[in-house]
Amino acid sequence: MVSSSHEAMHRIFQEDPGVFARTFRRLDLPFPDPVAVSLMPTDLTEIQPTERRVDTLLRIDTASGESHLLIVEAQGKRDPRKPSSWAYYVAHLREKYGIPPVLLVTCQDKSTAEWAARPYTIGPSYWPTLTLRALVLGPHNVPVITDPSAAARDIPLATLSAITHAKDPNAPAILKALAVALKTIDEETARIFAELTELGLGKALAAETWRHLMAVDLSFFRSETSQRLRAEGRAEGRAEDILLILTARGLDIPDTARERIMTCTDLDTLRTWLTRAVTADAAEDLFIEAGA
Repeated sequence: MVSSSHEAMHRIFQEDPGVFARTFRRLDLPFPDPVAVSLMPTDLTEIQPTERRVDTLLRIDTASGESHLLIVEAQGKRDPRKPSSWAYYVAHLREKYGIPPVLLVTCQDKSTAEWAARPYTIGPSYWPTLTLRALVLGPHNVPVITDPSAAARDIPLATLSAITHAKDPNAPAILKALAVALKTIDEETARIFAELTELGLGKALAAETWRHLMAVDLSFFRSETSQRLRAEGRAEGRAEDILLILTARGLDIPDTARERIMTCTDLDTLRTWLTRAVTADAAEDLFIEAGA
């Protein structure tokens, strides 16, 4: 049965595949930044009745023209049967797609990470036929992010940090930084990553800390400050729409008119100006009072 932490781990990667490139850079690993990332089918079932699925499969295309597959597997504990399955995935995908695969295994504890990172050989000891080397992300190499500003700059990586370091003494500080960072993005996205974090923490003691933080900090989304910030965002978007319409219609927009539009925060006024922008003969016509 797939655990909640297992599910959350690969959902984070699907949410933002670019987190790989950023993490690899932090670890000084020789992987080029992707220019395109594509989700691939995860079902590796053949005609035989055995069903085989990877957690996440991505195709990474780079600026150099080279491509590779990234197989993502979340591993919660040691499993002596798993390396042979991973070897099968690698060989099967290389044959199926004709491009080199990379196996990435994510872990939540150092012991499992060390186990997953060991080379796995297939064949007799005197002639190993195949050697599997997984790239492992876990508490031993994923950065500890306790600075809220750093967490805000890369929330997917901060979420990965919170999950992989769930058993770390720094877990409360990591979770606090992430909770603060979530306040800097829109509510829907914040709730997605809040949910992924809770799922990823599973039954770790840090999960209770996270639930407490969310009970306190996510009240921000219902606060007057949050409402004001969202209203300001809607006003700015509507002002930009007005300028876009005027520009598309070939009308000149004096600096005074542009400033008046962009500094207006009243949504009803902006709605009126937006309607007028469709038919106005000049930008100044937006501001004519009714009946004047």
